[in-house]
Amino acid sequence: MNVELKKLTAYDGRDVYDFLQTLPKDENGFINSAAGVTFEEFKHWCARCAESAEKTEIEDGWKVPQTTYWLYAEGKPVGMGKLRHALTDSLRVAGGHIGYAISPTERNRGYGKLLLKLLLREAAGKGIEQALVTIHNDNKASIRVAMSCDGTLEKVTEDRHIIWLDTRKA
Repeated sequence: MNVELKKLTAYDGRDVYDFLQTLPKDENGFINSAAGVTFEEFKHWCARCAESAEKTEIEDGWKVPQTTYWLYAEGKPVGMGKLRHALTDSLRVAGGHIGYAISPTERNRGYGKLLLKLLLREAAGKGIEQALVTIHNDNKASIRVAMSCDGTLEKVTEDRHIIWLDTRKA
């Protein structure tokens, strides 16, 4: 399988745009803010996301710098990952360091586990030794993915599994 993790750029094109239109706007807490936008709006969205990756400060008390990635398989985007560079108190409860989504047409092919492992490597490169994922309790597939990547379950809240992953194992 020919796979590659690519960092979002301000110049991402139609293939990424079309991929984003396959993802729901909000599924299990993963927010796809490019769902349903025009291609022109998508270009502005890419520019904003690229800027976020370069920031170093927290904005509005909760917006931390974040890098967005695309998982390409056989030359087409099949997954999206977000890596937050730091955590706030609210992100420790809901959000974590890493969020990821796979196109509905590409699920159950191992891409989720692969994408999470690649994102953990990126986190390690940013000096994050322990990465947090918070997963809705009813998202059994994502819980299995995180645990199969040697996740350590800290606790289960009313609505989420709180799982830590050692980035050095990725």
